[in-house]
Amino acid sequence: MDQIADGFKGERAIVVPYSVRHFQSENELTKNAFITHIGYYPNAKYHFRKRSKGALENILIYCESGKGFITLENEQFSLTKDQAFIIPAHKAHSYEAEISKPWSIYWLHFKGTSNSLHSAVSGKILNLNDSRSADRLNLFEEIYQNLEMGFNPDNLEYSSICLQHFLASIKYTDQFLKIKTADTEVLDIIPMSIIYMKNNLTNKITLHDIAQYVGYSSSYFGALFLEKTSFTPMDYYNQLKVQKSCSLLQFSNMKIKEIAYQLGYYDPFHFSKSFRLVMEISPREYRLRYKSQV
Repeated sequence: MDQIADGFKGERAIVVPYSVRHFQSENELTKNAFITHIGYYPNAKYHFRKRSKGALENILIYCESGKGFITLENEQFSLTKDQAFIIPAHKAHSYEAEISKPWSIYWLHFKGTSNSLHSAVSGKILNLNDSRSADRLNLFEEIYQNLEMGFNPDNLEYSSICLQHFLASIKYTDQFLKIKTADTEVLDIIPMSIIYMKNNLTNKITLHDIAQYVGYSSSYFGALFLEKTSFTPMDYYNQLKVQKSCSLLQFSNMKIKEIAYQLGYYDPFHFSKSFRLVMEISPREYRLRYKSQV
């Protein structure tokens, strides 16, 4: 079978739009280190990527299970369970899963003005099996879920702070303390409403529907949501739909018209217009640009 860059059952991925990256590169809390891509590939059989000129960002690969190989400037490394590797930006590299026991990997691309947290640990195998791996992966999930909730300033800033914590946990393994497991109970109407939106991406819900779900009037809820997230509820809901469509464009073979219908856009033109407002390119351009990327 041919080697592939993506398309694994159960995979997850988020690509941060270029307009958002511009904000990240200038914001005081995010410019030192921020994420441009993040994801998880389970049992990634035949996974392979090669970049002769390197990537624009640093790439962190964390092996949850299985085995894979990383080649960095003609030196090969073997990556197994509870090991990580940071590939520096602009360095020629390739990586692939072992055929008989393919890896499951958490991965992210990151960049920023500071390299103090990762330069000393880049380009070598990092053994993390004795340093609270489960807590570190909880931190990865916090980053992923915050970005999945939307690209508002608070989420971006918190994700960058978590990224720096994540990198510090790799550099300072002896000092890494247990991350307190977050209480998953929903205690606030904002995350409660966002979860409701995420559960209804394939439907067509209204502001009234969301406000009714959390038990507030549309006007009060709309004002509160705007204050907390910097977005109106419906703009935020549309952004979540676009994020979901990005995943379908990159990791499925569905037609753009089918994706639009699945996400409740009964007019493909309206879908394309909404997509362009968020991503600054059309769905077709997005698929061409990212279909073959990690």
